[in-house]
Amino acid sequence: RSSQERERRAVELEARLTSAKLQALRMQINPHFLFNTLNSIAALVYVNPRAADEMLGDLGELLRRSLDSMEEQEIPLAQELEFISAYLGIEQKRFGERLRVEQIVSDDLRKVMVPALILQPLVENAIRHGIEPQRGPGLISIEAKREDKHLHLIVRDNGRGWPGVEVNNSARRGIGLANTQARLQVLYGSDQRFSFGKAEPQGCRVDIHLPFHFSHEPAA
Repeated sequence: RSSQERERRAVELEARLTSAKLQALRMQINPHFLFNTLNSIAALVYVNPRAADEMLGDLGELLRRSLDSMEEQEIPLAQELEFISAYLGIEQKRFGERLRVEQIVSDDLRKVMVPALILQPLVENAIRHGIEPQRGPGLISIEAKREDKHLHLIVRDNGRGWPGVEVNNSARRGIGLANTQARLQVLYGSDQRFSFGKAEPQGCRVDIHLPFHFSHEPAA
């Protein structure tokens, strides 16, 4: 009984440490995208004050959504896409017709559970390194599809790509990509895959494979 009690306490401690690590990773995302979004707003303050004012209102709504899911490590894909749409609404006020977005997600996948805020750093990355440096119109694509027991998420852009980037080149990873990979590792262990590299015919893409499950079927 004493051995079983020690084992139970060890399992509880490990679960608490895992939860604390995940929460710390979540907290890392919020100030990162807040800082970058405020920079986007600041760029429009004198050029287009009305758009900057609207973006501040949108940012308030975005932060509310983020706080609403603060205690949840996983949320339905539909909720994650709503958050992304709100974020992209801010960026589209800045880029106008230069930024186009497409979502390729079937209705039967919208209830599948995904890590909260898993797409935001990837979309932000695509805007910063793909859309912003080029003068012409840019496209960001968000796709989800089921592959056997896994959900495959793809975020790609048609920008110029990162100079010299190769698939899974760890030297090119910023906070967003490193944070995303770390969260996937903590949540799903070896039952996940994360990769990024060149898109065809141009641009960058990020691929995520994670366990396919609904809210009543927690991932192992």
